[in-house]
Amino acid sequence: MVKRPLILVTNDDGITAPGVRALIEVMNTIGDVLVVAPDSPQSAMGHAITINSTLHCSAIEITEGPQKEYSCSGTPADCVKLAVNELMDRKPDLCVSGINHGSNSSINVIYSGTMSAAIEAGIEGIPAIGFSLLDYRWGADFEAVKPYVEQITRTALIHKIPKDVVLNVNFPVPKSGSIKGIKICRQAKAYWVEEFDKRTNPMGREYYWLTGKFINEDRGEDTDEWALEQDYVSVVPVQFDLTAHHAMQQLNTWDFD
Repeated sequence: MVKRPLILVTNDDGITAPGVRALIEVMNTIGDVLVVAPDSPQSAMGHAITINSTLHCSAIEITEGPQKEYSCSGTPADCVKLAVNELMDRKPDLCVSGINHGSNSSINVIYSGTMSAAIEAGIEGIPAIGFSLLDYRWGADFEAVKPYVEQITRTALIHKIPKDVVLNVNFPVPKSGSIKGIKICRQAKAYWVEEFDKRTNPMGREYYWLTGKFINEDRGEDTDEWALEQDYVSVVPVQFDLTAHHAMQQLNTWDFD
């Protein structure tokens, strides 16, 4: 009998989020599932970890198994660290994070708690995939993307994700009515122009809400933004070695004496 893979599931929207419940449902068809996810939303936490306060982790059952579930007071990266070091008797064969309510394409990957959880797994030597749907609503419909989640996961388990690489998968909400397929992409060179909505509370104290506009000036037809705009699933291989190798030769010409 073929041994089922051990799969760690996490997210950043919280353990009760519909996106992670959909992901758990798919992963139960593929392997033995352990869920360790935040007890409250942790969106845009990036790769933050908890070092100045205690962590709490409790066994919980949101939906009936076979998965085992734990609710964690920490960040998405904390969840992965805790799972690997305390809750699992061996490293999982795969870590999946999501399905995020909202985009993690382009520069958003830097801020993403969803992708930071997957990247933390990658740092631990665990193959990892982050899944996101371009729909921020709590009531987002994940049914149409479940077959793609299963297809990508099974394919990754068969072919093996390259060492020190994590997959960033984003699903469109197709304008054409259905997803056209899957594209392997590069991260679009796009950015946010931040704005702060300045207000004053009843006590006279000023406060701010962060807002902004997403600017994509990358016109390449090989980017995640292009693929998503054309109703394709985007798959971007992400590395956590942030060295700018192309700049090393130039920096070596600098005179530091």
